[in-house]
Amino acid sequence: MSIDIASEPDLNNQLILDADAAAALFMEARTANSWSDEKVSDETLQAIYALTKMGPTAFNGQPLRITWVRSSEARERLVEHMMDGNKAKTLTAPMVAVLSFSQEWHALMPTTAPHMADMLMPMFEANVESRIAAGNNNAHVQAGYFILAARAAGLAVGPMTGFNPSGVDAEFNGDSNFKSFMVVNMGKPSGDVDRDRLHRLDFDLATVTL
Repeated sequence: MSIDIASEPDLNNQLILDADAAAALFMEARTANSWSDEKVSDETLQAIYALTKMGPTAFNGQPLRITWVRSSEARERLVEHMMDGNKAKTLTAPMVAVLSFSQEWHALMPTTAPHMADMLMPMFEANVESRIAAGNNNAHVQAGYFILAARAAGLAVGPMTGFNPSGVDAEFNGDSNFKSFMVVNMGKPSGDVDRDRLHRLDFDLATVTL
């Protein structure tokens, strides 16, 4: 089931995107579970990150770290840590991204936020719990930008949290302070649709105006 932009209240009049762009990014985009054989180029990955990094994060911290899992050998290592229902589609996806967050994102503040680095770096250095919470929360925000950036590049995505983070971290993040939180399958979809789009909550149910 697709969603007609014109059926949404005032949507055509309220967006600065044209209907095709809104459809590609939101209205017609679907989570993919099966894939075509078309490869995802390094240039496409660079374009996706170029858009992802432009989204706002607290303190401009940009804690998201991405591991592109392209090779068959690395893919097999990743699949070992996926839940059973996610193994086959992860193994066959043209590209897979492991999304992690840096626990020491604050160390780059002289570059990312020089106007407040002297004030905030000591605070985050001393308060590890606050620093990790900020990194985790803002990396999740960046994951949303990442999904939209991949759609803007013409790809479908399949974001998943059904995996063993400790195993993935030992396999891929062992030499760093990064912590994985999401695995995203990416590529051109096969065209097979598992089911109609599930219901989205209406405005009156999901929002309140005070």
